[in-house]
Amino acid sequence: MLGRCHLITDTRYGRDPLALVAPALDAGFEVVQVRVKELGDRDALAVVEVALGLCSRYRATCIVDDRLDVALLAGADGVHLGAEDLPVERARALAGPDLLIGATVRDPAGAEAAVAAGASYLGTGPAFTTSTKVGLPAPIGLEGVAAVASAVTVPVVAIGGVTAAHVADLVAAGAHGVAVIGALSDASDPGAAAAEIVARMSAAVPGRGDR
Repeated sequence: MLGRCHLITDTRYGRDPLALVAPALDAGFEVVQVRVKELGDRDALAVVEVALGLCSRYRATCIVDDRLDVALLAGADGVHLGAEDLPVERARALAGPDLLIGATVRDPAGAEAAVAAGASYLGTGPAFTTSTKVGLPAPIGLEGVAAVASAVTVPVVAIGGVTAAHVADLVAAGAHGVAVIGALSDASDPGAAAAEIVARMSAAVPGRGDR
């Protein structure tokens, strides 16, 4: 089962993409998505391999954003594909049946199409207003997340402007989990921020313990 608390690494303003991985995993995050869009192939592979080593210590899941080749070379658990990345169907054909493949969607029709193409889970959003990525469409809100979640049976992970305060409402709307960037990287105490998100998720999903 895919974990519920996802960290997406942050390289804005020259930040170290690995800086928050250990604090998030220490707090109980189960998934790390390595996003290093601006790095060349060799550097991206090196970062992913370090993140994968950290995830292995915690029995957490390591997913690579966008780059299927890097995910496969590193032996990562999965890849997440955005709307402008490789088509899910072709990525699935290349990767085989076991690799986790996430797809970004915004509405029920897109969700159904992604699952039919072979997506293992969906990232939907932006759920709320966010400053961590420019050029995004308008937020879909809780209603949009609920519409996507009700259209499919695979896990749906809400992303975009998500904070600890949103966790319970997103779970109630049908989200399996949440993915965060700024909620940790912009916090004065990232470890404490991560712990609060995990606590809110545990309260919203009694018996949580899947990874």
